Amino acid sequence: MRTLLIFFIVAPACEIGVLLLSGKTIGVLPTVLLIILTGFVGAYLAKKQGIQAVRNLQKEIQYGRIPSNAILDAMAILVGGIMLLTPGFISDIVGLFLLFPITRNWIKPFLIQFIKKWIDKHTIHIIRP
Repeated sequence: MRTLLIFFIVAPACEIGVLLLSGKTIGVLPTVLLIILTGFVGAYLAKKQGIQAVRNLQKEIQYGRIPSNAILDAMAILVGGIMLLTPGFISDIVGLFLLFPITRNWIKPFLIQFIKKWIDKHTIHIIRP
């Protein structure tokens, strides 16, 4: 419940505040153009990184290994791309962190802990053949 509160109320309020501050500081037109630019850059980076993630996934499967790292990369790239397409500067920063491999590697341990908590709470069910 707390996560939903942050996601649907606090995060958009912060985004609006930063957008208003940016509009006041650099002007409305530069702010709008910057948002559009980050959308295009986000789409390009997500496509490029996404294709690489799919190739890594295929390579892991081809060699008979479980592609856990490649799946985490793909999840992070998907969320990062969505964040960059979402208007706002805070979401853009989060999206960039998830798209660049160096910063994504810093975030992966937190993702693993988050997923383990879901598994421990039986929120996610693992079905094994």
